[in-house]
Amino acid sequence: MVFTSAVFLGLFLPAMFAVYFLANNSARPYVLLSFSLLFYAWGEPSAVVTMVALMVVNYVLARAIAASGERRWLAKTLLTIGVAADLGALVAYKYLGFLAENLLPVLKTAGFGYEIPKIALPIGISFYVFQIISYIVDVYRGTVAVQRNPFKFMLYVSLFPQLIAGPIVRYATIAQDIENRTANFDNIVAGIRRFAIGLAKKVLVADAMASMVDVIFAAPVESIPCFYCWFGAIAYTIQIYFDFSGYSDMAIGLGRMFNFRFLENFDHPYSSCSIQEFWRRWHISLSTWFRDYLYIPLGGSRKGKLRTYVNLFIVFLLCGVWHGAAWNFVVWGVYHGIGLVVERCGFRKVVDRMPRPLGNAYVLLFAIVGWVIFRAPDMGYAWSYICNMFGGATAAFTSFSAVLDFIALDKLLLLVIGCVASYPVFDAVTRRVPETVRLACGIVFFAITYVLAITSAYSPFIYFRF
Repeated sequence: MVFTSAVFLGLFLPAMFAVYFLANNSARPYVLLSFSLLFYAWGEPSAVVTMVALMVVNYVLARAIAASGERRWLAKTLLTIGVAADLGALVAYKYLGFLAENLLPVLKTAGFGYEIPKIALPIGISFYVFQIISYIVDVYRGTVAVQRNPFKFMLYVSLFPQLIAGPIVRYATIAQDIENRTANFDNIVAGIRRFAIGLAKKVLVADAMASMVDVIFAAPVESIPCFYCWFGAIAYTIQIYFDFSGYSDMAIGLGRMFNFRFLENFDHPYSSCSIQEFWRRWHISLSTWFRDYLYIPLGGSRKGKLRTYVNLFIVFLLCGVWHGAAWNFVVWGVYHGIGLVVERCGFRKVVDRMPRPLGNAYVLLFAIVGWVIFRAPDMGYAWSYICNMFGGATAAFTSFSAVLDFIALDKLLLLVIGCVASYPVFDAVTRRVPETVRLACGIVFFAITYVLAITSAYSPFIYFRF
């Protein structure tokens, strides 16, 4: 089930609102848990088994870690078991096929012919596994109190607004919110407004970009002229931002309706003037997760420059792997890791001396090339596409008729709006509009996007596959 589907908007959400607000405060966590599990099980009921099994294992281990007292060796052993179980499940579901695909040819030459069966990837497993790991690590560190109620722990993991595609929520962020189930009218209004913004981002901008991007990236790369390569890359840059930040807005808004305050996941990343700044603004919940649970434990920047560079490289290699079991995601992570290391080696000083527009252009160019690697079906296609972008293609400008049919004036206008709305100045201007006008425009936009969402073809969020 997706937030933009007719089932969610027309059936699930209204039914959940009715049951939730009719229930008393003590019953509301269990209402939320029941509907969250239903939300997750809607498309693939069997995936709930994996999630519940990990919940049970980590709930028991966290309780045991909290009860271990001064026996740190025992707590560390239990933590190791928990993290190994969580990562083991993630590897088994997400990476076993990729490993088999790359290792089987070698094994077959050595006389092994065993085929590893393909396993369906449970939606959202990358997100909820990282949430679980953060919880048991924080319990081990003593930074959060263990949750003794198993159903409230299950609610933390399975809470439907952020379950499928984040943001990755730390237990400390919502520990008090889980206990506070009173309805708040101001939060409901603020949540609906934030949800409407996210819905508009997804339906009006991201899906419009997708209709052009999909056609361009489906074409034989040698047939795409240089202009259209740039057009497709820029359109995808806008699509993935509005798709993912739109989902985050909807998740934050839905959480707010039910009195949960999730932290922001995006902060105008395309306005950045360095790659380091970009990662402080893009997918904040993931970048801070890697910082707190991998980069700092590895030593961060405390053990000399060389170790810092190695740590950054490891973090972004694994960041790429987290995004998907394919070589283009690995290369995309390495690409960003190298960019950060180069800035750390001294290029950041050069960037800081640049005029801000020039520094921003450098980051945008870096990000756009990276998104080509991310979007391409494989690395061969990505390399040829990038070569077309910078070296030009032999195909004539007017010969790419497959795309011309998909580039309409309204979509070009939305692309321009998307580019402008990616910068803080857009928010600053809209805040100057009188509240009544903004409210009226919001109602109109919500009505339009609602109708488009429930009547348009199914368009999954990009991050669902991660």
